[in-house]
Amino acid sequence: MLNDRIEAAIQRHICSAAVQGPAPIGLHKAIDYSVFPGGARIRPVILTSVAKPTVHRQFSETTAVLAGDSLIVGAFSTLTSQVDVDARRACNLVAHLANYTGFPNGICAGQAWEDEATIDLKSYHLSKTGALFIAATQMGAIAAGHDPDPWQELGARIGQAFQIADDLMDVVCADQDMGKPAGQDVKNDRPSAVSEYGVDGAKRLLNDILGGAIASIPSCPGEAELAKMVQLQSTRLMSVDRQATHS
Repeated sequence: MLNDRIEAAIQRHICSAAVQGPAPIGLHKAIDYSVFPGGARIRPVILTSVAKPTVHRQFSETTAVLAGDSLIVGAFSTLTSQVDVDARRACNLVAHLANYTGFPNGICAGQAWEDEATIDLKSYHLSKTGALFIAATQMGAIAAGHDPDPWQELGARIGQAFQIADDLMDVVCADQDMGKPAGQDVKNDRPSAVSEYGVDGAKRLLNDILGGAIASIPSCPGEAELAKMVQLQSTRLMSVDRQATHS
């Protein structure tokens, strides 16, 4: 199965890095804790809590930051390890990952939007959450030797839906259901679909975005299997809609 192959590949790369020489055991444990178990592996198989405390709770905030930095750098290391196989394709993959990680289109820019006086919600969602979903869909196309551009919409839709669902959960779910403290968007004055459109408006937007997700899948081998994966994730995200209706 695809998930088994993904898990094996991640395990192989994480373990190979750990045996290359002496390394801080605490950081190694934090990295391993961050990655395993991986829940649904939504981005790799293109959202839910994996029922354990966050890394900064389990270890420390400093270690969590270092673990995140290490995993980001490790992703680039994994991609460049394929240069001898296909240099052009490997470089294209690195360029795409860099674009959707840094500035101005990546997750770093998305996080920085929270410090702006005026925030464009769509741009915030697209870069904070959508960026890595777009990277996942487009890099999959690149790895298969296809044009990445037709895959942008699918990644953007899934990413935006994920963020809107998270915004709704922050309002309608309890701490234990989320796996993290609820009500943080309002407490920290973060931009959210709920503050922008209200609960009902955010639900309608989530429905609209998910409604077009499957239709946006480009024609390709394995299209039916991918459509099933997207439908499964859509069903999970729609469960937030139902919780919001009954709250």
